[in-house]
Amino acid sequence: MNLRDLPAGELPRERLIARGAEALSDTELLAILLRTGRAGENVLELARGIAARFRETGLHEILAMPCAEFARIPGIGTAKAATVLAALELGRRAQQTAKRRPRIREGADVAELLRPRFRAEKREHFLVLPLSAKNEVLMVADVSVGTLTNALVHPREVFEPPIRCGAAHIILAHNHPSGDPAPSAEDHRLTRVLKDAGALLGIPVTDHVIIGGDGFFSFAEEGVL
Repeated sequence: MNLRDLPAGELPRERLIARGAEALSDTELLAILLRTGRAGENVLELARGIAARFRETGLHEILAMPCAEFARIPGIGTAKAATVLAALELGRRAQQTAKRRPRIREGADVAELLRPRFRAEKREHFLVLPLSAKNEVLMVADVSVGTLTNALVHPREVFEPPIRCGAAHIILAHNHPSGDPAPSAEDHRLTRVLKDAGALLGIPVTDHVIIGGDGFFSFAEEGVL
């Protein structure tokens, strides 16, 4: 079957866009990486054959093969082999990184995590840290750059990343380029707005940490959250 004969909703790339990568089979994911088939075999058929070849050992075994050896599989070649090997290696590294997620116990942990990121910044950056039930940082998401106003920091943008990654709670963070971490009246107002939004969504805001110079201010530790 030619891929052009498949309904648009059944094409691997379109299915990934519509449903997410986790909804695709190994064959479909491989087909996206391979992009093209070979004479007499479309890309899905080629990918199906490769998946079958490694069914017993698992696709991770491809990483143990020299690129030149994988490239000798009919229909692969050097360019496709390099693409697949790069994708598998990136996935392996991402998995290792996930096992080393930093854990937040106090405001100082947030400051230590983010200070290198903020050190040379001349503008305020507002971030959200979605956390697991074990206080592991699931991601660090940028929300806005510039003066913290209602127009730039909206609950919709703040809570979209935590909802997407299934966070148990969140910590807000931003920098003061002036070096003084003391919160402004707007910082207090925005914290209240986002705390109320988190309560409605069932994703509590457990701290807001402001980093300035070598110091920091924790709303939770100062009892003003």
